[in-house]
Amino acid sequence: MTQSDTQALVQDVALIVGGGPGISSSCAKLFAKNGMRVAIAARNPDKPVLQKLAESHGVHRYACDASEPAAVELLFQNVARDLGAPTLVVHNIDGRVAGIFRKGITEAEPSMVLETLRNAAFSAFLIGQQAARGMRENKPNANGVKGTIIFTNASAALKGFPTSGAFAMACHAKSGLAQSMARELMPQGIHVANVPIDAAVGWTQVDGTRAHRLAGTAVDDNLAHPDYIAETYLQLHHQHRSTWAFEVVLRPWVEKW
Repeated sequence: MTQSDTQALVQDVALIVGGGPGISSSCAKLFAKNGMRVAIAARNPDKPVLQKLAESHGVHRYACDASEPAAVELLFQNVARDLGAPTLVVHNIDGRVAGIFRKGITEAEPSMVLETLRNAAFSAFLIGQQAARGMRENKPNANGVKGTIIFTNASAALKGFPTSGAFAMACHAKSGLAQSMARELMPQGIHVANVPIDAAVGWTQVDGTRAHRLAGTAVDDNLAHPDYIAETYLQLHHQHRSTWAFEVVLRPWVEKW
């Protein structure tokens, strides 16, 4: 890495929207270790896991309902004021509401479907919009890049499962949004990537094991590891613009697809 690359890296500002113990936490730690100023936004920024990130890695926490336009606009204003304009934005919101999980098309409550779409897809639009507005004003780095926008997606972005219509709608909407944004913004120096995680993500528990609340405990790397997902995100951010990846599907070696 050249001196100019190192300087650009130190000046990076990363904003992760959607905060929890899995991908968001791993991204925050890795980005901070690589010299970035890191912010995490969540509806509840006082979660213990986010408090620990603030203490251990200097992560700045912000309260934000990412499905509310005014709240998202204020978030970006506050981050720019406190840390500088973001050069890396990660939308990491699942968005499913509990009552919609595994509900068939004849049973799904329309209000919960709408809430899922608002939480997952509409929030992605709002975050993407504000990220693009800010990054267009960024000074290009030594590689001619103004910033990177990454959307975490899911298996439902690739295939519609039975009893998962609402979530499939939301995930396909995020994929379409990401593709449209990539075609529009890449020629302006802004890298946009859609990353479907085609697996359950197992994060580290108190006892040191990795587990997912529904898929159980990880056995022989059968669950996606959030630390390595974070590494992929960092690699996307550092890609040379002559070989930008748009869609990167991540799945464990034993995943059936």
